[in-house]
Amino acid sequence: MKSTGKEWFVIINPNAGRRKGEKDWNEISKLLTEAGLEYTCVFTDAPNHAVKLSRKYIEAGFRKIIVVGGDGTLNEVINGIFTQRKYAPDEIIVAMIPVGTGNDWGRSFSIPYDYKEAISVIAREKTVRQDVGRVNYTSGDRQHTRHFINMAGIGFDAEVANKTNRQKREGKSGPLSYLVNIFTSLMQFKPVHTNFLIDNKPVNEHIFSASIAICQFNGGGMKQAPHAIPDDGLFDITIITKVSRTTVLRNVLKLYDGSFVKLQQVKQFRGQVVKIDSEPALLLETDGESLGYTPMTFEILPRAVTVVTGNKE
Repeated sequence: MKSTGKEWFVIINPNAGRRKGEKDWNEISKLLTEAGLEYTCVFTDAPNHAVKLSRKYIEAGFRKIIVVGGDGTLNEVINGIFTQRKYAPDEIIVAMIPVGTGNDWGRSFSIPYDYKEAISVIAREKTVRQDVGRVNYTSGDRQHTRHFINMAGIGFDAEVANKTNRQKREGKSGPLSYLVNIFTSLMQFKPVHTNFLIDNKPVNEHIFSASIAICQFNGGGMKQAPHAIPDDGLFDITIITKVSRTTVLRNVLKLYDGSFVKLQQVKQFRGQVVKIDSEPALLLETDGESLGYTPMTFEILPRAVTVVTGNKE
């Protein structure tokens, strides 16, 4: 299992994209070989298995990882990288072949959906270093820590993600699941009084939703943090305050071009440390994966991981 140094470790989530990971693997593996990439591959077989696999193979000497999956699989690999002890996290190179339903992280780095083109990007091995978020949150009666590479959400956003993830586990999700769940969740969710501390500056609001972003997209192409820069050492915090259902429905398409931030109910901040508490507790998701709830603390880790990019500049 020891790496040659040039070899990639490929983690495949067979369930990603309604089992596209499994169905398309033969095609993807053939393209990897044709591109001249040396690799060792393993399929995940349970939630969080990619955390354990990436940690195990890094400790065996692998420093280059290809994720064949979606944002959730990528999130697990990031958490494996930050819990292994062999290398500094920024010494690990992470690449992506998207087969998930959302694939939001890849939008910020011009990762193609076409398998052959995505593998061409990997073969070029042009890399950049980007920020990583770390959140301490509550689950049960304990505090937990999770890293994320794209975006975290609380409130309505996390409720929608939680419903979408339940559908994924039941094999009922699709490309429009997130959008459909926005509408179906709208009738139940009520704004919650929430206390933010952003770099020690208090912000107190009844919030509908909030995102703590490194990159720009989530929810399958929604531009929820249109001004986020992945390597500026800052979170972009977007807070949607108390808002009527009619206003949400009338403006939902503005989520896709980022123009929703011009609404009077939207407030934007930047910061390195964000502390959040609320009553009642609000749910949390990171990179689309449902976790725990408030209270929680977010910290930015500047330029902490190396990723393969398709961006030309």
